[in-house]
Amino acid sequence: MKVIGVLFGTENSFPGALVEQINARNVDGIRAEFVETGAVGLDKAPGYAVIIDRISHNVPFYRAYLKHAALNGTVVVNNPFWWSADDKFFNYTLAGRLGVAVPATVILPHKNLPPNTSDKSMRNLEYPLDWDAVFAYAGEDGYLKPVDGGGWRDVHHVRSRDEFFAAYDQSRDLCMMYQKAVNFTEYFRCFVVGQKKVRILPYDPRRPYAERYVRDGFVSNTYRARRLLKRIEHDALTLCRALGYDLNTVEFAVERGVPYAIDFMNPAPEAELQSLGEANFDWLVEQTADLAIAKARRPPRRPEPRWSAVLGAGEAAQKTKATKTRTEARAPKAGEPVAEPDAV
Repeated sequence: MKVIGVLFGTENSFPGALVEQINARNVDGIRAEFVETGAVGLDKAPGYAVIIDRISHNVPFYRAYLKHAALNGTVVVNNPFWWSADDKFFNYTLAGRLGVAVPATVILPHKNLPPNTSDKSMRNLEYPLDWDAVFAYAGEDGYLKPVDGGGWRDVHHVRSRDEFFAAYDQSRDLCMMYQKAVNFTEYFRCFVVGQKKVRILPYDPRRPYAERYVRDGFVSNTYRARRLLKRIEHDALTLCRALGYDLNTVEFAVERGVPYAIDFMNPAPEAELQSLGEANFDWLVEQTADLAIAKARRPPRRPEPRWSAVLGAGEAAQKTKATKTRTEARAPKAGEPVAEPDAV
């Protein structure tokens, strides 16, 4: 019997619905359950064919446990080796290399010294920092946010240098980025499952948390909308395939017809029924169940935990390029506005 485990924390609806969905299908030789573990010895294999990880980013014990499980043949969604190394600034750099539009972004030194460091630790750091160059590149209307963060924690929208420095002074010892603001007319959050299936949802990050998934206001049956959604789907798949994420959300802000990738490091995306709504929630549960069962059916294997194998960006980019050439030759390029009907 192959067992699919779900590792989770404070979530209420998604983990239970996923376990119920998998077990309700009565697939021969496969069942699902919540992961249960205690202290783990080097010689103790976890015994799961697949683990869907929803919490290890907040619990170092779970992250170490999942790496151990992966070395013993468990398929972990998402890959704990790469997830441990990933950061948002790298993601923006990679996106640009892959032809996905991203806003101008700058990585900044820590405002306060990181733990166990001193002024001498920073002897390679330019001082004073060339702030004029920073603002010339990214502008004075932008977002200050952590390189490794989530849930909109420590994110500040600043509209002047004074507001920027006030926010920067509050960043403590976090490593921060400054990113040019996108004055968007549409905003979308895309769930990507198995690097194949995409569900594009209108989203408004300016609304209260429980109201951000917009149920109306975007007409998707116009020529422009179809072109825009096709471009967004293409870019979301490009990013997730390059990063190797099997379950992720990718957010796009659309300005003057260009969808800019804003956030795409969400390997444990929020998935509660109350915020997603029933139809979107059911889709996500069904697609994740399909993914977990498909991975459980594959022969066991031990991964190669080298970075060249973990991060297949080069290979994925080539595959994406080939796929685009064959099937999506008309997809707009990065920075190119989606054509209006009278432009064709």
